[in-house]
Amino acid sequence: MSKTPSSKLFKLIKSLSGSEKRYFKLFVSSSKEDKHNKYKRLFDAIDAQQVYDDNALKKLIYNNQQIHSRKYSELKAYLYELVLKSLQSYDEKTSIDFRIKGMLQSVRVLYKRSHYDECKEMLAKIKKLAYLHEAFIFVVEALNWEKQVAYTQADIPFLDRELERINQEETECLNKLRNISEYQSIFYRLIIENRKDSLLRSQEKVDQLSSIMEQELLKDEEQALSKRALLLFFRIYTLYYYSILQQEKVYEVSKKGLNLIESNPHMLNEDVSAYIAILSNFAACCGLMRRFDEVDECLHKLQKIKPKTLSDELWIHTEYYSKKFALCIFTGEFDAARQALQQHLKELKRFDPQLFQSGRFYFQYFYIYFGSGDFDKALEYLNEWLNLPRSMERQDLQSLARILNLIIHFEMGNAMLLEYLLRSTFRYLRSRNRVHQFERRVLGFIRDSNKIRTRKELNEAFGQLKKDFEELSEIPSERVMFQYFDFIAWLESKIENKPFPEVVRERYQQKHL
Repeated sequence: MSKTPSSKLFKLIKSLSGSEKRYFKLFVSSSKEDKHNKYKRLFDAIDAQQVYDDNALKKLIYNNQQIHSRKYSELKAYLYELVLKSLQSYDEKTSIDFRIKGMLQSVRVLYKRSHYDECKEMLAKIKKLAYLHEAFIFVVEALNWEKQVAYTQADIPFLDRELERINQEETECLNKLRNISEYQSIFYRLIIENRKDSLLRSQEKVDQLSSIMEQELLKDEEQALSKRALLLFFRIYTLYYYSILQQEKVYEVSKKGLNLIESNPHMLNEDVSAYIAILSNFAACCGLMRRFDEVDECLHKLQKIKPKTLSDELWIHTEYYSKKFALCIFTGEFDAARQALQQHLKELKRFDPQLFQSGRFYFQYFYIYFGSGDFDKALEYLNEWLNLPRSMERQDLQSLARILNLIIHFEMGNAMLLEYLLRSTFRYLRSRNRVHQFERRVLGFIRDSNKIRTRKELNEAFGQLKKDFEELSEIPSERVMFQYFDFIAWLESKIENKPFPEVVRERYQQKHL
């Protein structure tokens, strides 16, 4: 038996939900193995560990006995395979794919024993279930079995009568599968391009995405040959419109996708992850359009989703709190945001830290503490954000992080450090061709702030920068920067000498009177 790396087994066990762990215990208890055997003790020991400690496990399993590395490796490999088998059995009870695969196995069993009528009955049930869930690959397999059973029975009249229908049905299913695959390819291509530079600041980037959208499949909804394909159609346009900042269209299309999946409960129950993604995207869109009642409704829906795996549970947690934080930030409720942040950190303790992508929260952590006036804590998380690996999806946000870094050091009165940061920020932006009008205005303000000597002069400088920002916020290529941080509210708070949260709340209330 091959060696199973320690981390591989540890990660698998740590990824199990509570119900999956309980099912594993029942699964192994149903076998004839001694219930106190080593592999069950090893499972419990790994489950109890917070950090993997191989030596501690060996001592626990073998006590004072001599430890044979080969036997220990075989034990881990056996446990790994046993956990996978229990999960397969678990999924058979919850996944339509596993259910249909089991039914097809039954067809094979019946066929080998010449129970042909029973095969036909089972195939009819398989097709009905597969069509309901648009599992077209299983329809194709069932159709092949129809031909095979008829051939074995020498049922020539059936083949003569039904062969054309079977072939046509098979062709239609294959076309639908191909249609879904083509939509998936477009969706993934958009994801890749969007992650490279989600803050589209140049016409070249917009044109690049627009060229992807010129494909025949995207001309209208009728090109989608199934509900699964139609859902992908809506997700593609949601992502595209979001990328080019057409928020009204994002709302319109994402709502269609949400209505589609909610009106088809079998789709919702089978693909929980797709529903989480669509609901989360719709909530984000509602937030950008200041439809906060609908954001709150989405939060309630997220809480009601029944996760099937620990991964689903973590994803729901992640999406719920990211949208909850955004809602509090938009409305200026920073005290509520800090309370939600503490609850979020408390709930995180039940998840494996390696599974939680903390990087996507650093900006919101920064924003919450900035809005609360805790600049030291805000700077701590901003530095965490700046120190993230510069992968593809971080390229576009590095300039925003550096601008905010200048602002927070300005707030903290770090004049000497600002001179160094100003030079390094300019070099960074210039090297990546990202010195747009917004960046020039901020850099100019920070540079000139050292020359300001009176409060009146400072207010005039704040006023001029606010005027510049208001003009830039009307330019599509510059407007996106104001989507992430309320720079204008920050300037108003400085001009009017008011707390930042108070100004954000006032601006929110003015827009919703």
